Amino acid sequence: MTAARRENRENNDMPRTRSEKPERSERPDTAAKPARSGRPGRAVAPWVRTRLRTAPWPAASLALLVLVTVYLAAALPRAVDAYETEGLRHEIEAAAPRNSVLELTQPIGTSGPLAQREAALAPSVLLNKRDALRKLLPEPLRTDPRQTVHGVRTVKRVAGLDPWLPRPDGIPPEFVLSSPSDLTAHATLRKGRLPAGSARDPEAAVTAATAKSLGLKPGSVVHVPGTVNAEPVAVTVTGIVEPRGLESAYWAVEPLLHTPALAPIVSDEVKYYWQGALLLSPASAPAAPSTTGEPEVYWRFMPTADHLTARDVDRLGAALGSASAGPDLVSMRQVMGINGALTTKLDEIVDSYRSMREAINPVVAVAVFGIGAVAAVVLAMTGGLFAARRDSELALLRSRGASLTGIGLRLLGETAAVAVPAAALGLVLAVLTVRPPDVTGGPAGAPTASGAGAEAAAGLPLGPSLLAAALVAAVAMLVLPLRAVVLHRRPRLHGGRDDLMTARPSRRRTVAELTLLVLAVGAVASLRLRGTGDSGDHLVSAAPVLVGVIAALVLVRIYPLPLRWLARPARRLRGAVGPLALARAGRSSSTGALPLLALVLALTTAAFGGSVLAGVADARDRAALLATGADARIDGSVEWTPLPPGLTETVRGTAGVRDLAPIQVEYGVSLPSYQGTSAQAMDAPLVGVEPGSYTRLADRTGFGPFPAKLLASTGRGGKDAVADTERVLPAIASPSVAERLGSEPLEIVAAAGVFKVKVVAVRPTTPALVGSDFLLVNAADLTHPQPTALLVTGSSADGKMDGAALRAAVTAKSDDFIVTLRTELRSTFVDSPLQTGAERIYAAAIGAGAGYAVVAVLLSLMQSAPERNTLLARLRTMGLTRKQGRRLLGLEALPQAVLGALGGVLVGWATVPLLAPGIDLFRLALATAPGFAPLDSAPLRADPWSLVLPALGIVVLTGLAAAGQAWWAGRRSSIKELRAGDAR
Repeated sequence: MTAARRENRENNDMPRTRSEKPERSERPDTAAKPARSGRPGRAVAPWVRTRLRTAPWPAASLALLVLVTVYLAAALPRAVDAYETEGLRHEIEAAAPRNSVLELTQPIGTSGPLAQREAALAPSVLLNKRDALRKLLPEPLRTDPRQTVHGVRTVKRVAGLDPWLPRPDGIPPEFVLSSPSDLTAHATLRKGRLPAGSARDPEAAVTAATAKSLGLKPGSVVHVPGTVNAEPVAVTVTGIVEPRGLESAYWAVEPLLHTPALAPIVSDEVKYYWQGALLLSPASAPAAPSTTGEPEVYWRFMPTADHLTARDVDRLGAALGSASAGPDLVSMRQVMGINGALTTKLDEIVDSYRSMREAINPVVAVAVFGIGAVAAVVLAMTGGLFAARRDSELALLRSRGASLTGIGLRLLGETAAVAVPAAALGLVLAVLTVRPPDVTGGPAGAPTASGAGAEAAAGLPLGPSLLAAALVAAVAMLVLPLRAVVLHRRPRLHGGRDDLMTARPSRRRTVAELTLLVLAVGAVASLRLRGTGDSGDHLVSAAPVLVGVIAALVLVRIYPLPLRWLARPARRLRGAVGPLALARAGRSSSTGALPLLALVLALTTAAFGGSVLAGVADARDRAALLATGADARIDGSVEWTPLPPGLTETVRGTAGVRDLAPIQVEYGVSLPSYQGTSAQAMDAPLVGVEPGSYTRLADRTGFGPFPAKLLASTGRGGKDAVADTERVLPAIASPSVAERLGSEPLEIVAAAGVFKVKVVAVRPTTPALVGSDFLLVNAADLTHPQPTALLVTGSSADGKMDGAALRAAVTAKSDDFIVTLRTELRSTFVDSPLQTGAERIYAAAIGAGAGYAVVAVLLSLMQSAPERNTLLARLRTMGLTRKQGRRLLGLEALPQAVLGALGGVLVGWATVPLLAPGIDLFRLALATAPGFAPLDSAPLRADPWSLVLPALGIVVLTGLAAAGQAWWAGRRSSIKELRAGDAR
């Protein structure tokens, strides 16, 4: 009985708040019942169940916070892996077939009996080798059997010897002899019949375009040079076919098979000749070695990407290396022959994707570290709030002999009962909502896998999500027990003042702050020197977070100073609200470092993320503007196509057009050098402009503006200036062109005229051209002035124009001109899932940071809510009005919010230029754009809206929350609030 009495005494010593009164339904559970062994049972309900039932709202709030945080943490690695997987598949699928195709070739010897060649090149033999080679391709390489093609072709084009074939400049046409497999599945017969033939009497088909250009028809016989006794080989054309699916690998890898080309021969003068293809039948393929075309056997395999994931990049690169020049090539040569080879540009595509990912991931890591730090601080604030609310209870337990281990384990049980189920639910929601890309295990067009099958096939990582969920749950569970154990190491009944005005930082805190300062300085210096090139350097990615932490710690140290400065003049004000509010703000708990830290980190993350998105958008706008030169560009589909008469006036009258700048561009103009003929040859585009309109355009775009008087006309242009070669035209040149021409006048020989130029100004860019080299002159001084393009400026501020109306106006004058809109071109810079995925991560980080900032503000107000309600009730009994009460609570809460907002703005503003030299947004902004010499980098710049709007939102939210709290406290009876007792 002694043990039972001691246990009952310990249970009765447990402090019980007003809300913890046992209900009648609990009394039967708490009544002592004799056990079967005759020993008395427990007299009270379990601790965890009692706490959760008596305080459900704090438990629910913690569960919701853990749920959301775990969901974000678990979804992040899955989202990153998903968009990286989509990016890899997009790069392979969007590549031109000629670049991504896997082509296996084996040269054919021209010696040996014809019967032996026929046996080696029989269709069944080539088909069996195709199947064997496809199986030997190493994983993860997989191919689409429906886009596989094999056959025999001539590597070297052979000349058509027949005199009736078209010869534009007296040069005979040249043909490629090819026998692609399964022609009937990829072409439609239009005339004649499909070829059959044999090695002795070869037959071929031609496409409709080839037949039209080269004058071929069913029954035509084309003779090509042969190797046997130098006798020509006669190929009979039996049919004309129409290709189907020109974008497929069957036709796109070798465009000459379906479309003939008029090729130039450049010597003293340019001469042209035709190139075409004769599609031999598979039975006629053995005839190819009888020609001089250096024949070979080929097998083309089109790789599929719908089974690949982002983690297959290294395996894919290794497989391509092994198949191109490694053990797998040795295995395939046993099927092809000892001289077999594999050629592909798929390895370049994979390397380009890898470099793009390595450039984007460190930039994304900066946002991840920022939002992770904010979430950790908010979780710590939640634990601190719970510890502050139960400070008196835990102090009483310690004074009555409770051990730190017992208190810690009981509190750990409380938080674990809430955090673990919430974390598990958040993890499940992340797995269900963030799905992997569709996966197929076979060729394109097969049914896609879904559900668990897709998850397993895609290999979407579950390990990082589990680790992130476990980490969040551990933080949520351990904050309250650890904080309680640290605060109650020694039993105490009442604590002394613990506010910012009297708090003195300990030596340990000073050492920790100095350590963080050193880490921040090192991270910033490393980022500025090395950039974000090393994706494994997490210290560099954490640089903005470390800067925000240091700034928050500095703000906490200087926080009492402005309060002391304001307290003295506030005493002279009439009324007690102002001085009392400042005094109350100074009496806030010294743990106010966490709210300040959360606000500063959230605002820094929002400012940095907004600056990244603004820098990306700005780089794309500049690139699109540089590519078009204006809001719209009108030029010919072929170079040096003069504008038709009346087009300029028609476009000027189109709705939405504000200004026009006609230009004349001549590419490839040979440039002289002040060094004479010893200098290496160089050419550059010659641009003739109308100075007035062109300088207005250059001023608006910011690309190489100059005063119009620099290109003042000499007054000696036009047709009468043909013989006047001594006139000197002022010119504006790019840096490299200016360096070549020097400072003295040099003669230019161009189609626009013969004249001398003297460089009067140097500009790095100009709206007329994308390239870095140019020579700008006054079009009125040219011998043959004829505009070839129009640069159109829209009337709206954003540059948007009615593309349909503009194209209709141009088409009405000529069909040979193309209208390029800046807004349409800009959209082509954002077609990679790597870009869009990274931007979504940044947008989500900004939103999550704002949400956690709101939670931090609310937690800060909730922590002191009971004490403030009691104070307000006491002051109400002394004559304080409701209006004064609202003002008091609002003014008390605003200093910390204003300080956090100002600190966040200043830190965000300082962080961007501090880290900008180490962060280049070029690959994130223009990953798929062509090379822009003036835009080789996209620097980070501060975005004013991202700095100011979140800070103002925090201040307004704090004021509204404080006013709401005052309104709610004013509705409650002061007597009821005071009757609840004072915690002190």
